[in-house]
Amino acid sequence: MATRTQPVSSFPASAQRPTRARYWVIFFAVTLAILAYIDRVCISMAAPNISADLGFDRVAMGGVFSAFAIAYAAFEIPGGYWGDKIGPRRVLMRIVLWWSVFTALTGLAWNWLSMVVTRFLFGAGEAGCFPNLTKAFTIWLPARERVQAQGIMWMFARWGGAFTPPLVALVFSYMSWRWSFGLFGAIGLIWAGAFYYWFRDDPRKHPSVNDAEKAMLADGASNAESHHAVPWGKLAGSRTVWLLWAQYFLLSFPWYFYITWLPTYLKDGRHVEASMVKWYAVLPLLLGGLGSFTCGILSSRIVKMTGSVRFTRRLLACIGFAGAAIMLVVSINTQDALLAMIFMGLASFCNDLVMPGAWGTCMDVGGRHAGTLSGSMNMMGNLAGFVAPVFGGYILKTTNDDWNLFLYIMAGVYTLGVLCWPFIDPVTPIEQD
Repeated sequence: MATRTQPVSSFPASAQRPTRARYWVIFFAVTLAILAYIDRVCISMAAPNISADLGFDRVAMGGVFSAFAIAYAAFEIPGGYWGDKIGPRRVLMRIVLWWSVFTALTGLAWNWLSMVVTRFLFGAGEAGCFPNLTKAFTIWLPARERVQAQGIMWMFARWGGAFTPPLVALVFSYMSWRWSFGLFGAIGLIWAGAFYYWFRDDPRKHPSVNDAEKAMLADGASNAESHHAVPWGKLAGSRTVWLLWAQYFLLSFPWYFYITWLPTYLKDGRHVEASMVKWYAVLPLLLGGLGSFTCGILSSRIVKMTGSVRFTRRLLACIGFAGAAIMLVVSINTQDALLAMIFMGLASFCNDLVMPGAWGTCMDVGGRHAGTLSGSMNMMGNLAGFVAPVFGGYILKTTNDDWNLFLYIMAGVYTLGVLCWPFIDPVTPIEQD
């Protein structure tokens, strides 16, 4: 005889309303992205104070900027591979603890070498952050939500960087740059504890996920399995992978200007009053964040219109690179400083139209190796971050601070990025089932 009622868990998954535990993964990614960019960008605002206290010239400060980038680049693939192998939970917790410690230790530097070593170790610690967040998205989100989640994460990452200049200026009004780095480093410790307590590498084992949500996440279940064999031959032999690396280098080379030399450019190149630098410096990262979010929204709509993820990602990426080059040239030739920064902000907006599609491609092409592939792509971006600040320092030193030449070169780099995307296959996995 049938009973009148039965526990909810005994109904088929399709009869249940899915829980929304997966959205907590987006929350943790967003908050970590904000922290990462605060810790990364704060040194650009502190650069004039650091240079004055420790006697750094343009080239020396460029070397400090680049020390972070070269370490970040060098450890990206190991960080992403480590997440693929043992899961992002333990890797992200260790990453955040490491970088928080070396953010704080930045305030103890006493000369150029100690500053470079500290920033190098900081970069080594932060490497693997975004590849492991991408790995978490691959596991915890259904395929249709992944690019939009990337757009949301990168929007808040950029906004974290955007509001760092006024935040750092406020903190500087209460304490020295040395103590400020200690404060920023302490915040990461709180995130690491909360994340480690809540997150699981396999959503099927999380108590907050019901059967209906597990069914939604079934396509990512295989990505949760740890593994040892990365198909290095397939990665190295893939045209898509090589072009992903190239386009991310070309995208990151100009973008690093916004988080390194921009405050100095505003002060010395545009002669903006010191009290206004922090507000003008907000615009590129603020509008860049909107670009990431806009890409996430437009992607889903264009896919519905065209039925092609491949076409959509190529289209938005080409528009992004071309628009960034055009807006940067317009910015150079605009006399009014505020209006010039608005155009530079629009260049950053176009820059970030490329971001979610590039990282979404790593998820779809990489599959269970998404951490390794996204780590290798981000490695190339941060190699650009190593080259660009030093290159800029030498350009400025040898041309008597010719900022326009520096910016024109960056516009040219953006233009080269347009040539990559028509030949990238952003949807076919490296390993077919």
